[in-house]
Amino acid sequence: MRRLRTTAPAPAGEPRAPGSRAPLALAVPALIAVAFLLLPLVGILARTTWSELGTHLTSPGVLEALRLSLLVSFWALGLALLLGVPLAWLLARVSFPGKALVRSLVLLPMVLPPTVGGVALLLGFGRRGLLGPWLEGTFGIVLPFHTSGAVVAATFVSMPFLVISLEGTLAGLRTTYEETAASLGASPVRVFCTVTLPMVAPGLAAGAALTWARALGEFGATITFAGNLPGTTQTLPLEVYLLLQDSPEAATSVSLLLLVIAMAVLICLRGRWTGATTGRPVRTVWPADDTALPAPPATGLAEPDTGPAAPGERWPLHAEVTGFNQLTLDAGPGTTIAVVGPNGAGKTTLLRALLGLTPRARAALRLGDTDVGALPPHRRGVAWVPQDGALFPHLTALTNTAYGLRAHGTPRAEARRTAQQWLDRLGVGPLAHRRPAQLSGGQAQRVALARALAARPRLLLLDEPLAALDQTTRAHVRHTLRTHLAAFGGVCLLVTHDPVEAVSLADRVLVLDDGRALQDAPPAEVTRHPRSPWVARMLGRNAWPGTADGDGLALTDGGRLVLADRLPEGVRALAIIAPEAVSVHLDKPAGSPRNVWPGTVREITSAGSRLRVLVTSDRAPDLVAEITPSAALELGLADGVSVWTSVKATEVSVVTL
Repeated sequence: MRRLRTTAPAPAGEPRAPGSRAPLALAVPALIAVAFLLLPLVGILARTTWSELGTHLTSPGVLEALRLSLLVSFWALGLALLLGVPLAWLLARVSFPGKALVRSLVLLPMVLPPTVGGVALLLGFGRRGLLGPWLEGTFGIVLPFHTSGAVVAATFVSMPFLVISLEGTLAGLRTTYEETAASLGASPVRVFCTVTLPMVAPGLAAGAALTWARALGEFGATITFAGNLPGTTQTLPLEVYLLLQDSPEAATSVSLLLLVIAMAVLICLRGRWTGATTGRPVRTVWPADDTALPAPPATGLAEPDTGPAAPGERWPLHAEVTGFNQLTLDAGPGTTIAVVGPNGAGKTTLLRALLGLTPRARAALRLGDTDVGALPPHRRGVAWVPQDGALFPHLTALTNTAYGLRAHGTPRAEARRTAQQWLDRLGVGPLAHRRPAQLSGGQAQRVALARALAARPRLLLLDEPLAALDQTTRAHVRHTLRTHLAAFGGVCLLVTHDPVEAVSLADRVLVLDDGRALQDAPPAEVTRHPRSPWVARMLGRNAWPGTADGDGLALTDGGRLVLADRLPEGVRALAIIAPEAVSVHLDKPAGSPRNVWPGTVREITSAGSRLRVLVTSDRAPDLVAEITPSAALELGLADGVSVWTSVKATEVSVVTL
């Protein structure tokens, strides 16, 4: 009997993907490449005289060269940090003419032969170079054949490693964090020092380590520009070059030292900063459910009285927005405006224009008697809660909440006390000392909301602040927010897709479409007479735009709708039909309904104690009906069932556009 051939199972936790075995045509050259890179290193290890290693490395010449190498490399690292960090930020965040050329100049020392780099340094900074005579005549500085020249040469060849590494990290950092910090009152320098640098620390550390290692091993540019003077410019690589002529064994020992240092740097980079570790850190959530926390207290805690806007101050809003958004906003103190509209309508662009953070739109903004439209974002007194909260990951919930207060100069103890009060109000006080990675999405959003409210802004911008909360927590936080907004002396703009939030929190509803205001009215008016199909559907209604034609509407999406009241010919209008006004039949109904269409059931969903049935038809737009479960059972409704729908003309509400 022929024995079946089996393969050993993959180790647990490491499933082998189909086809993951390397083809022989690729594996052989790859192994040759590894051997090609490894063989010289093995040669150093094999030729090292281990018994004399200590003697070689502790000789006076080697120790002096080591001291000088460390001195030069650390000075080069300092210069690279001083000059390279701003340059990396400029390349990552600022658009300017010639940016590609500047980036090419940064990369040039990495591809330029080191000796050519040394010649270039001589012609630029030498005694007969472009800048050398001025340096010598004005300051008495002569760089060639001096330790400072070795520092300049090492900086020239090593700084690109820092700039490129940090630029990539900065480019990958979402600007929302910095924009949020600015909206809380932090100046650009404060934002850079307290938010940007801590968040790009891994990339900065990686670039700094590579820069130092490259400066430590620099040879060509140094010997060409600074010479090879013992005790002055003779670094370890230059010492190796001299030892090869007189004492090859000692040269091998020193080469081994440089090899160990380089490998140590690379191993540290791999293990800590490059993300190439075998395991990925697990995001800890404490706890994962918002309901595990106590509900926010509804009353009983005094409102914090710190921030740029003092208690009792009133800040009416006047804004004229141009660009993608074109509208005028006027609102009195204490007004909350819900901003609604479909995706791409310009809701977030409007908020960013009021913040001064987008070139797509510009706002001439006046808060109270102060014209802040020309001020930078951190001086406007406008706080912003973005959709994802944008909590600073390197700060705790408490220090996140206190950030705006500290940016406005509030003493640390007072800022922390006020921040703790706001966290308690929003039910996340017990989480004050946890970092964002230890919070669930809902908890993080509540901390972000507390951070914005604690800064006591003159204008508050909330971009779907409750979207990440569960229903129970959302109700508690909505109550707390409503209590705060009732006593808020400024204006609040709330972007939302939740009609409950719009109705319960807002005094007015601003409906946007394509950057323009379609409707700006109290919630009750918008609910009764929505002027946007999207808003009508958000409220659970059927909305059909069309043009008046005889006794009905010629619908934009095809079909015709008969109305109870005739409209002037050619008038644009929006027909609104409540789902409960739609009747569903298995056979064509007879009698009074004047609007009857055949269709097919495409979806049935639950809406409380009733069912919502989506019916599609080639004679009318999609129609949603609301019926009882018993009626659906009696009709035998299911996906794909053919039905008839009917709507009485008297059940159709019409809003002229």
